[in-house]
Amino acid sequence: MKKLSIYILTGLALVAGSCKKFLEQQPDNRASLNTPEQVSQLLGTAYPQANYMAFYESASDNAFDKGPGFLVENFNVDAYLYNVVRDDQEDTPEFYWNACYAAIAVANQALEACEKAANPEAYTAQKGEALLARAYAHFMLVNTFCETYDPSTAATDPGIPYVTVPEKVVIKQYERKTVAYVYEMIEKDVLTGIPLINDNAYAVPRYHFSKNAAYAFASRLYLFLQKWDQAASYASMVFSTGNIANVLRPWNSTYLTYTYNELWATYAKATEPANLLLVQTASYWGRYYFNVRYAMTNNIRDDIFASNVTGGVWSFTNHIYTSGTNNYMIPKINEHFIRTSVNATIGNGFVVVPLFTTEEVLFNRAEANTYLNKTDAAIADLNVYASTRINNYNATTHVITAQRLRNFYQTNNLQLALISCILDFKRAEWVQEGNRWFDILRYRIPVTHTTFEGNVEILESDDKRRLFQIPQSATISGVEQNPR
Repeated sequence: MKKLSIYILTGLALVAGSCKKFLEQQPDNRASLNTPEQVSQLLGTAYPQANYMAFYESASDNAFDKGPGFLVENFNVDAYLYNVVRDDQEDTPEFYWNACYAAIAVANQALEACEKAANPEAYTAQKGEALLARAYAHFMLVNTFCETYDPSTAATDPGIPYVTVPEKVVIKQYERKTVAYVYEMIEKDVLTGIPLINDNAYAVPRYHFSKNAAYAFASRLYLFLQKWDQAASYASMVFSTGNIANVLRPWNSTYLTYTYNELWATYAKATEPANLLLVQTASYWGRYYFNVRYAMTNNIRDDIFASNVTGGVWSFTNHIYTSGTNNYMIPKINEHFIRTSVNATIGNGFVVVPLFTTEEVLFNRAEANTYLNKTDAAIADLNVYASTRINNYNATTHVITAQRLRNFYQTNNLQLALISCILDFKRAEWVQEGNRWFDILRYRIPVTHTTFEGNVEILESDDKRRLFQIPQSATISGVEQNPR
């Protein structure tokens, strides 16, 4: 007994000493934020660590009902039927809403640290990244939960709260203000942040707002604002040097030789030149995107890939994989499963999402130039894109011309034909990644969803269900939900 007591006392002394040393340490090395490096570390989490692909894709015209017997997930079912998504976990609008505001909170914390530093000039790059990250999360929120920007209605359409300071109370009250206000704040942050970005501040620039990623974001922002000159100008900054084709994904050359596993490993890799900004998100879309009930079917596959203006065959079709009847996928979205511990059989799924790519930038410039009546420049960009996407591409046989566009889209309006082509190319490029939803919103494209039982849900151009519902939990902070 005496021996046992000695052991206990010795143990308590060791624990007490350890506790003292432990309590003398900062619980989180980010809490102090005393150096630019610490702020940079914090900013690694200033991007929404949630995935929009699942509910965007399910709501789009890239989804169709495969019928009973396929995997049923609420984020897929509810989005397809244009109901409020019931779940609040990974791959849902509510999870995305929370992740965006969590990212904004991080950006605001970083900005506060930059402003309060004794030598704020040393934090210039971090301030630039924080401003861009804050703007991006708000941009995604306003385009998921609000009316799409329209110059004639943006001043009255309800927006989302634009948060610019760290929260220091448990429940703070916010107001939605307007879509126009949100875009004004986004633009302000983008224009202030871009000159401050320094690519040399990052060990792995693809996971941060580099100059090119910032220019890509600006090109998207001004495309949505319908400011065509600025959209084209920022897009061109991404392609200021070198051959554009060399920074597009080599689908009809290098990718053509890849196995499914090699393509999965490459598509969202930081060393892939096409990827300008990447983020790891909590998501099971990499596991579910081809086998849920409402997804790509043979008719959707044919609608997207059967033909195109070049007369050639899409190289994407070389990698369309079928797992059972009507389970179609292109191996781009790869799940990384992380166990909760070394010996655990459970864990969490993650997907790396390319937030900005060179392909998007090229499309942005082509679209902007179309509206600027620079149709030759727009056609030239589409030809560069096609040269990396058409099997056995031949610059003579597959060349896109104004007349070929008019013939294919059966219109004498070249601008209309060009926009139609750009939308078709984008739909093919990002199938199963959700980005088609942006164009459905911007161009108010009607979508018809038919169920196996014969029920029809039509999303008209002015349908209120185009806005995903703001979470009920946000009403505690005074944020009103969308009418549906």
